[in-house]
Amino acid sequence: MIKTRMKCGGVMINIASVEAVLPFKEDLVPYGLSKVGVIMLTRSLAAEYGRHGFRINALVPGGVLTPGTKSLAKEVLKFNVGIIRSGLEYQQRLSMGRLGKPDEIARMALVLACDLSSYLHGTLLAVDGGFLSA
Repeated sequence: MIKTRMKCGGVMINIASVEAVLPFKEDLVPYGLSKVGVIMLTRSLAAEYGRHGFRINALVPGGVLTPGTKSLAKEVLKFNVGIIRSGLEYQQRLSMGRLGKPDEIARMALVLACDLSSYLHGTLLAVDGGFLSA
């Protein structure tokens, strides 16, 4: 199976996180470390399999409005000072001034999967509302 697949090539899109590039929130060391591993995996596989017709990249999303982030909003209503502080600090770094939507991340995955990105390989594509550029 592997030998057959090696002749066909393909596209691999990994999902990292801005937390791997710029640790921001406390208590996320295991999460951030796992996402650093995703980045290393992406770059290592890209170096090894690019010549075999594979394009391997990683999306690096920032804060996205999901059920998990919506549940954090409930903590704000309980006046959880730590959550409020980190939320405000995070918001200040977003030059776009808002969290992303899940479909905004999905659309970038589509771009990476199609021939529009045929020369993108081994890259990290930040989809973060400007978080890493602030």
